[in-house]
Amino acid sequence: MSFESQLRDFLTDYEKLIILGVGNELKCDDGVGPYIIKKLQAEDIEDMDKLLFINAETVPENFTGKLRKENPSHIIIVDACLMGGEPGDVKIVDKYDFANIGISTHSMSLSYFVKYLERDNDFKIIFVGIEPESMDFSEKLTENVEKSAYEFIDILKGIVL
Repeated sequence: MSFESQLRDFLTDYEKLIILGVGNELKCDDGVGPYIIKKLQAEDIEDMDKLLFINAETVPENFTGKLRKENPSHIIIVDACLMGGEPGDVKIVDKYDFANIGISTHSMSLSYFVKYLERDNDFKIIFVGIEPESMDFSEKLTENVEKSAYEFIDILKGIVL
């Protein structure tokens, strides 16, 4: 099943969607999550009651209160993710596979973060990983990862807008 089909299936019955961008904007492709959030925030989106974009940077755990308060039906976490693919590969990573992949630079593991969010909540959560090319110090994404960021944004807009 294609990435777009998986995302479309996940969002079929969403009532409120939060997209959480995670990563370090000073470490090249690790900043792809925050980059996507900034691009989405700049879009002219009419139905903002159903969509919320959060730039969690390297501390997604700081937003657990806001996530619970907003009480979304669906959450998409977007981050650079070492999956052994080609730079720019985009993949939905099952929450049970977190232990098998290299997640970037956060203080709390995303698997623990997701378990914490799911406790006492009915959120549907997926993780969208984008394979980085470089994690060196730089505020600019590599070409392949930037292209994938825009493709993800276009696919998402095609589904929810």
